[in-house]
Amino acid sequence: MTMRRYVIIGAGAAGVAAAEAIRSRDTAGEILMLCAEPDGFYSRPGLAYYLNGEIPEKQLHPFHSQDFARLNITLRKDPVIALDPEGHTARLASGKTITYDKALIATGASARSPRDVPGTRLEGVVKLDNLSDARQIIKLVRWRKRAVVVGGGITALEIVEGLLARGVKVHYFLRGERYWGSVLDEQESRIVEHRLQEEGVQIHYHTELAEIMEKRGRVAGVRTKKGETIKCGIVGIAIGVQPNIKVAVDAGLETDRGILVNPYLQTSHPDVYAAGDVTQVVYPDRGKQRLNVLWWVARREGHIAGLNMTGHKTYYHPDVPFNVTRLAGLTTTIIGSVGRGSEHDDDLLGIARGDSETWRELPDAIVAQRGFDVNRMRLMIGEKHLLGALVMGDQTLSQPLHHLVTNKVDITPIRERLLMPQAPIGEILAEFWSEWRQTNATSQQP
Repeated sequence: MTMRRYVIIGAGAAGVAAAEAIRSRDTAGEILMLCAEPDGFYSRPGLAYYLNGEIPEKQLHPFHSQDFARLNITLRKDPVIALDPEGHTARLASGKTITYDKALIATGASARSPRDVPGTRLEGVVKLDNLSDARQIIKLVRWRKRAVVVGGGITALEIVEGLLARGVKVHYFLRGERYWGSVLDEQESRIVEHRLQEEGVQIHYHTELAEIMEKRGRVAGVRTKKGETIKCGIVGIAIGVQPNIKVAVDAGLETDRGILVNPYLQTSHPDVYAAGDVTQVVYPDRGKQRLNVLWWVARREGHIAGLNMTGHKTYYHPDVPFNVTRLAGLTTTIIGSVGRGSEHDDDLLGIARGDSETWRELPDAIVAQRGFDVNRMRLMIGEKHLLGALVMGDQTLSQPLHHLVTNKVDITPIRERLLMPQAPIGEILAEFWSEWRQTNATSQQP
């Protein structure tokens, strides 16, 4: 049997998961991973913790050179710039052309830049898209102590908090009337905003960037569309991301906002697969799915794609979107559909890193909520099941809620109680979860 060559384009979460899956099924095949990222594979979710000083840079690297060697994976920092699916060849930035049997596009997504805003290329304009960006911010804050941050999602807040932790005075621009209005309800937004303001952040509502002003090629300040000017030495931009689909488009593969793949993660060419932030899965009965730029989704898609590339046919069933993040220092878990569907999310311009568009859907559900101080829980209750949940602060019930939503557990026995005014929903859920687990454990015994 001829040894196969697998080419993986990209060295992020999806690419590494695919390589591991391939090796678990094909111990002899050649795995070649090609990327543009000078730092190779590292934890993108960890960048926020590195930026605010909680972890050292070395902790961002869960996969080291010895791990690649152990799995017999060749990693080259020589990105693919053109793919020929019919000819089974890939052209690299170095000018080399290589052949492959199966290819995976796992090129991720990149941060957007605002259109029609002069000055976005000045020294001092930063994003938090990769490790180089985090290093740049850490370098800048040594002598620049005033910043403006623009954007309404998780990444914008990570930049704000990272700057605060390093002694920078921050002005935070929100395009709308509150923070992350398509996912959080008004009380949740206000909790986040209040905590930021307590830390000294000046929030500017209904404010958009018109111009980044310069002095000797560096950021000197900003001008808003209202005509206001603010002096600063750093401008952080986090207005969403866009999938890196150029290689796929140029190769003639079918694309929409992302690369279109079937439930086996195959593109429109059967020997080219895609996984991670670049993909949109198309199901025969449901059509095109939403974009998910979540780390664990990329890992899972990469794993499934890798198995399929070896011939081990595996169907990808998307899980309920789940993420644990920190908003203004407050641990927050988001599960399933929790959105405020009537609001347009102007801040994000589509989708932001660490985000799922499914969260923004307005489910056919009734809302039950309980909140005090910074411990808050919001449930989206359907006729028989929980459709989504958001937990701020105390995370005791986050894993049980994830299980109840993901497995569509019948909550009919407690539905009426959950919907009662001033219902102690935490206690009700904890009791139900304990009884449900005990009943199911008993029923599964021989």
